[in-house]
Amino acid sequence: MKIAILSMSDKLYSTQRLLEAVRERGHEPVLVDYRHCNLIIEQGKPSIRYRGQDLHDIEGIIPRIAASYTDFGSAVIRHFEAMGVPSSLSSIALVRSRDKLRSFQHLSKSGIGIPKTAFAKSPFDDDVTALVNEVGGAPVILKLLESSLGKGVIKADSINAAKSTIEAFSGIKKSIIIQEFIEEANGADIRVFIVNGEIVGSMKRQGKEGDFRSNLHRGGTAEATELSKKECSVALEAAKLLDLNVAGVDLLRAKRGPLILEVNSSPGLQGIERVTKVDVAGKIIDFLIRDIEKKRAKKARLKEKAKKKKALKTTKN
Repeated sequence: MKIAILSMSDKLYSTQRLLEAVRERGHEPVLVDYRHCNLIIEQGKPSIRYRGQDLHDIEGIIPRIAASYTDFGSAVIRHFEAMGVPSSLSSIALVRSRDKLRSFQHLSKSGIGIPKTAFAKSPFDDDVTALVNEVGGAPVILKLLESSLGKGVIKADSINAAKSTIEAFSGIKKSIIIQEFIEEANGADIRVFIVNGEIVGSMKRQGKEGDFRSNLHRGGTAEATELSKKECSVALEAAKLLDLNVAGVDLLRAKRGPLILEVNSSPGLQGIERVTKVDVAGKIIDFLIRDIEKKRAKKARLKEKAKKKKALKTTKN
């Protein structure tokens, strides 16, 4: 079985681990830098050309799409979908999860706990004051819609600071959301790793001293942690609502209960594997292999059914 990891580089920890996990299970891993995929569209026969070769024998894909390539990456996944190739991440789920406003809108209508959030396109000063007050007053968290790894996330300790930041981002035509600051979280959050509707690991991430962001890429630390029943159910429901088979759900421990901070569609493996000692990459590959085999069996059944139907029709004639 040939399984492709859609990634920009095999030097990345998560990519390396997924390639290893495919090999360990006796299958053939292929690294495909999705940035160099050419999508060929013709009637009834979509295809992908990659470095002069036709990608016609790929049986499953695991997308690891960078935030800056979300649009093109989703187009590549969609093309594989049109070719009937199973994927650990659907194109629509990638787009939905990467748009913070859109994902929060989905979570909000479900009743899942989230920090109070506001959004306005290029708000006036009076609007900023009203929006800051709407989410509970300063301090507030300001986030770019496409932020990741803690970049484009700023804490504004006053309304004037919020106005200045929003004005600066508006000047470079960037959309921003205003979010309630959860003081009791103390600069920590919980990352819950989910594969196919099952929690496979969880860790508490603590930001370095003086930084409210807990991202490990920004110097934060992590340790394995146990989850409450409520935290488990909220994390699983969030991944399900965004239709993510593989997800890193970030939540805050607030006085009013667990609050979903973000749901990641391409969560990094290094931190969670190092802290929990769980073979998360292997669990992702096992899930994809089962999905491929299930779809193969379904296709075979449909083929056999069509064959019998044709034979019966021929007999009657």
